[in-house]
Amino acid sequence: MTTHAKLSGIREQMKTAGVSAYIIPSADPHISEYLPDHYKCIEFASGFTGSAGTLVITQEFAGLWTDFRYFEQATEQLNNSGYELVKLKVQHAPEFINWLHDTLPDKAVVAFNDRLLSVFLGELLEEQLADKQIELKSYDFLNPIWENRPELPSEPAFLIDEKDAGVSTAGKLKLLRDALYDLKADHQLISSLDDIAWLFNIRGKDVSYNPVVLAFALISADKATLFINQEKLSADQKSLLNKEGVLIKNYGDIEAGLKAVPEESTIFIDPKRNCFGLYKLLPLSSTFIHDINPTTHFKAIKNSTEIANVKASMVKDGVAMARFHKWIEEHIGKIKITELSASERLKQFRAEQEGFAGASFNTIAGYQAHGALPHYAATTESDAEILNEGLFLVDSGGQYHYGTTDITRMIPLGDNHSDEQKTDYTLVLKAMIEGSKTLYPKGTCGYQIDAICRRPLWDHAINYGHGTGHGIGYYLNVHEGPQTLNPTNIAIALEPGMITSIEPGIYRPGKYGIRIENLVLTVKNTINEFNEFYAFETLTLANIDTTLVKKELLETSHINWLNNYHQQVYDKLSPLLTTDEQAWLKQKCEAI
Repeated sequence: MTTHAKLSGIREQMKTAGVSAYIIPSADPHISEYLPDHYKCIEFASGFTGSAGTLVITQEFAGLWTDFRYFEQATEQLNNSGYELVKLKVQHAPEFINWLHDTLPDKAVVAFNDRLLSVFLGELLEEQLADKQIELKSYDFLNPIWENRPELPSEPAFLIDEKDAGVSTAGKLKLLRDALYDLKADHQLISSLDDIAWLFNIRGKDVSYNPVVLAFALISADKATLFINQEKLSADQKSLLNKEGVLIKNYGDIEAGLKAVPEESTIFIDPKRNCFGLYKLLPLSSTFIHDINPTTHFKAIKNSTEIANVKASMVKDGVAMARFHKWIEEHIGKIKITELSASERLKQFRAEQEGFAGASFNTIAGYQAHGALPHYAATTESDAEILNEGLFLVDSGGQYHYGTTDITRMIPLGDNHSDEQKTDYTLVLKAMIEGSKTLYPKGTCGYQIDAICRRPLWDHAINYGHGTGHGIGYYLNVHEGPQTLNPTNIAIALEPGMITSIEPGIYRPGKYGIRIENLVLTVKNTINEFNEFYAFETLTLANIDTTLVKKELLETSHINWLNNYHQQVYDKLSPLLTTDEQAWLKQKCEAI
């Protein structure tokens, strides 16, 4: 069925139901970033495969609202689809609501599947459309036209031992209950899969790249219920969870569980990580506390076991990256290498490492102009051959049973690079180092670090359209909150134990893109009469190519940082490399 036929099928149902506008968000009932195939609704309806966007359909118009990262991809994928690209002015902002308000007549009906819309968006729609008396209804117009829709995943789940997690499930439940007690909440609904994975020390294969399992959790002072497809757990696993104080019920029993919550309860809800449909099943007489899940804060601050394990995973990942970089340099021009084949070769190098459990996201392997697309994903149609000239951007990561990695490196090919490329490369490197070496007082938020990183680029009137960094999970989601380094004034302070990426970039459409990324750990640095100060400890271990560096654009502090970093990279990786690989890495890590 073509996208035009699907669009017609949706519009026919809208007409029958008296619906003026239909919203299709990129989400599942857990408001996930990465979705099981069953919930890839935007891809099914429009052909757009990006991980962020919203479709809005009326009888006269169909549009995709998405951000800067996907403008070129969406333009290509929506061509002749019946949908138009609507460019977001602010990343992640629900600007389609203003469009609905301005476009629809009074008393119109707006519909959506309320299991795929967050509480936050549902309430925002109610609030911002109320003055026009617009009615909101829940419909699923996709399932009737979705032939051979993928089933929900049925892969088995597995538990992480306390020795690898650092804290038992019982211990984590106590932390959560103490937090809920302080908040005067007697119940909490948790739908976000990474929070559930952390709380119950459980992992799975239900979503690509993120080792999570589809489940809900309902927590009270004396009961912790995990709603999950019980076939995913063995008898021994169920017994272990029971001993940790967990009651296990079927995934579909969540509705009955919510309806059974006592009247006039005080219920904690994360409005951005729970769906509107389940929220509306809770007693109307309840008092609701809307805030970020306490588990999201707990999960972000890694314990000593997690930190030690992540550092071990960085060594393994660094070995794979060194072998990949060396392989590219030695084989370019001798065998055919494309973006997809290079990505596959990198995955093979990672797979050779003990504890490797898969990629942490779809590798962004962008050669030349493709590197200017921040979230480019090569396809068989776009797969470019990599030649011995220009710039090759590789943003990739691995899931290990003891950590999650995310790294971006540039591989300059040939020796005929322009002065513009060298300047851009050096400025991006300078920006990454500037953030990495920053000393900052307790209470500093991500938007402040974001500005510090951008300053070397701003000095040259250059900017980039994505955030500078995001939190990283522990054998979990590669994008993890609550901390983030972006221009949005989000009052989440960086705290010791948080792992965050630093990844500034410069993108010249049609030419090339440059991004360099390391992961850093917030650590305590010093306490004096002014404040307690924190610093970043760089965790990522991989050489940063220096052939394009214009040393005159760097300050002494940047040069010292880079030289010290490369010495650390060599010292930690070389014992695991062959003699030939050691010689290659030593040359790559020479002081500039």
